[in-house]
Amino acid sequence: MRSPAEISREEGLMGTLEELTSAFEGIASMRIAQIKNQVQQSSRFFDELWHIYSRLRAGDAFRFGRVEPKDIIDKELYIIITAEGGLSGDIDQRLVEMMLKTYDREKNDIIAIGRHGALQLAQRSIPCLRFFKLPQNDHNINVEPVEQIVRRYRSTQLFYQQYSSLMVQTVQRIELSSAVTQRGQATVKSDAAIDRATYIFEPSSYEVAAHLERSMMKIAITQLILESKLAQYASRFKAMTASHEQADKSKQQLRTEYNRARRSLKDERLKEVINGLKKSRLMGVRS
Repeated sequence: MRSPAEISREEGLMGTLEELTSAFEGIASMRIAQIKNQVQQSSRFFDELWHIYSRLRAGDAFRFGRVEPKDIIDKELYIIITAEGGLSGDIDQRLVEMMLKTYDREKNDIIAIGRHGALQLAQRSIPCLRFFKLPQNDHNINVEPVEQIVRRYRSTQLFYQQYSSLMVQTVQRIELSSAVTQRGQATVKSDAAIDRATYIFEPSSYEVAAHLERSMMKIAITQLILESKLAQYASRFKAMTASHEQADKSKQQLRTEYNRARRSLKDERLKEVINGLKKSRLMGVRS
C-alpha cells in the first residue's frame, strides 16, 4: 500500500488539475458568448447587402464576384477550417476524414485554415495549396486572401465544424455559392428592382453586383470561420468539463485511499504497541 504522504501529493496534483480545467471551462464559455454576438452582427450586415443585391442582379447565377470570368482553374477548391491547437477533441480528425472521402489530387486543391488541420494533412502526405492561421480575434477577420483564391476556381467546397449545442458539435460540408444563396434566401426581399432607369452605376451595374458578391462571399467565409470557432470552443468546453469531472472523481478516490492508508498505518502502529506490551508482560512473568 502506498504511503499517505505519496497519496496526499497526488491528491494535491488532482486538485490543481481540477482548478485548471474549471478555469478553461470558464474561458471557453465566455468565448462562446462573444462569438455568438459577433455572428449575429455579421448576419445583420449580410442581410442588408443581400437586400440590395437581390434587387440588382440579373438571373439566379452566383458569379463569385467575377465580372469577366477568365483563366478559371478547372478544379474544385476545398477549404477546411480547423483549430490552431489540439485541445478541441477529435472533431478536427473527423473533419479531415470527411474531406478525404471525396478528395482527388487531380481534381481538388486544398486550403487549410487552422494549424491543426494542416498538420494532419501533412501527416497523411496530402499537399496543401495554402495554409492560413485561424484568426485569434473574433472581430475584423481579414478573409480577402482566401476570397481572392476562391475567385480563381470553378467551384469551392468548405468543410467546417458546426455548433449545435454545448455538448453536440458536428462536421459539415457546403458549397460556397450555396452557402451565400441559402443565407440570402432567408432574408426578406423587396419587389422593387434597382436598374439603370432609376439609378446611376459607376463603373457599371455588373461591377456593382460583382462587388456585392465579393463582399457577401467574404461575410459567408467569415461566418463559417466563426461557426467553426464556436464549435471548437464548445468542444473544448465539453472536453474540459469531462476532465474536470474526472479530476474531481479521482480526487475523491484519492481522499478515500488516503484515509484508508492513514487508518491502516495507525492500525499497524497500534498492533506494534500491543505486541510490545504483550512481550513486556511475558518478560515480567518469566522474571
